[in-house]
Amino acid sequence: MIRLTMLGTSGSAPTRERNLSGTALQFDGELFLFDCGEGTQRQMFKYGINISKLKAIFITHIHGDHVIGIAGLTRTLSLYKRTSPLTIFVPQGFEENIKALIKFDDAVFTYEIIVRGVTGGKVFSGDGFEIRAFALRHSVRDYGYIFKEADKWHFMKQKCRALGIKGEMFKRLEKRKQIIVGKKAIHFKDVTTFELGKKVVYAADTRPTKSTVKAASGADVLIHESTYDDAVSKLAKERMHSTSGEAAKVAKDAKVKKLVLFHFSTRYKNTEALLKDAKKVFPESYLANDGMQIEI
Repeated sequence: MIRLTMLGTSGSAPTRERNLSGTALQFDGELFLFDCGEGTQRQMFKYGINISKLKAIFITHIHGDHVIGIAGLTRTLSLYKRTSPLTIFVPQGFEENIKALIKFDDAVFTYEIIVRGVTGGKVFSGDGFEIRAFALRHSVRDYGYIFKEADKWHFMKQKCRALGIKGEMFKRLEKRKQIIVGKKAIHFKDVTTFELGKKVVYAADTRPTKSTVKAASGADVLIHESTYDDAVSKLAKERMHSTSGEAAKVAKDAKVKKLVLFHFSTRYKNTEALLKDAKKVFPESYLANDGMQIEI
């Protein structure tokens, strides 16, 4: 199961109700963080996210509301005597900015911090999943991220039992795709079912792009910035952000199952206008709130 927790849903500045950008993704006992705005570590504590499980941080771009929380989080992990390395991914060319943020006070860390530049494509993989980056379009170099669970084949137990498949025969059939049982050839595809792995796409601070549509194709969840409503679309273009209607068009074109809107301008005390604009285009649109959890 994939569990998403929206740690911060405000854009540029926090409000009483909303923290700055940060989304936690938990999968098979591991934790990944997408963006790390100011106050992210406190949000993790507040919403029951165990920071000691943190494996890697994926930064979309270098703007302060997406990265300043790294300074505090890395120090807290050191206070907790972390020993395992932490990898931080950031658009290539901005590695030194992140290093400066971490080392500004010459803090001594109990663990290694690895900062890696992102240029697109696969950036991280683990047991049963991979994370890929794709280009966004903002006022600085910017990348979105795809979390993709591996596709799986499952043996149909009753059918296998009836055909006499047991023990080590399963491994041989999976490896060779065909085995002989008695005098009969058994093909892998005839005794298995295919399950498509779950897919989550995260796109913060961007104009709507074809690259996002491609990356999000068929996704279970698309988390897409929605800084403005459609009434101020000109402002969205000028500031290189998206309106909720534009984000919904991306979701519709990508044929995703669910769109989660976040990164709302502080001008909105009530975000229902943004949801209304989105639902006109893509009915399965939802407004994120801090602490919102999504299980897939």
